[in-house]
Amino acid sequence: MGYTVIAPVGDNLEALFIGMREFPTEKIYLISPKNNLKIAQATEKKLRIFSIPAIILETEGNMMEEMFSRFGQICSTHNHDDLIVNVATGDRLSTCAALSAAYANGLKAFGMMDKKPMLLPIMKLSYYNELTDSKLSILSTLDAEEYVSMKTLAKKTRMSSSLLSYHLNGTLQYKGLISSRLVEVREQNKNLLVKLSSIGSLLLKGYVDCNNKLAERKVNKH
Repeated sequence: MGYTVIAPVGDNLEALFIGMREFPTEKIYLISPKNNLKIAQATEKKLRIFSIPAIILETEGNMMEEMFSRFGQICSTHNHDDLIVNVATGDRLSTCAALSAAYANGLKAFGMMDKKPMLLPIMKLSYYNELTDSKLSILSTLDAEEYVSMKTLAKKTRMSSSLLSYHLNGTLQYKGLISSRLVEVREQNKNLLVKLSSIGSLLLKGYVDCNNKLAERKVNKH
């Protein structure tokens, strides 16, 4: 059995083929911005020589958000243990975005040193597994552009104010959404207002459909 490789398309596609020698490869996802599509298509043709199918996933706009979104698509249909990320193929921005997405999903990743693959120290446990269904429900209800009151949030999530406070603030043993920096809060007229942070927004980009993900997790528990 070989790996399914995720690789950003940048200025070092030679690293893709070097990585294939170290990690047996069955399929490759090339995540490419529009300006690199010709490079991605040329690489896809080269991979046919090795009988390795390549799927090009195009990105447009914010690279970090787009990378998390594409990783979410891939992770939703593959076993995480079969995935590995080659961050050496991208440019500075796409490499950073791919490494962040790999970390959030708990995927194996490698870079290059002296033209040799080097595994990177990424936790195998997915960041998403650290979030309870209730916390994910809160995050999926919030918006990164607009603060909402606790009363409004309680109504949307169908949670009591005390339960919301618990998930936001956490305890001595468990981190809340505030300490995890997934939400931002401020006070206005003695009322607490909450919105999604940029980090929280990125994590949600990793879900193709957050509600479906929540449903899957509930089913798997039974």
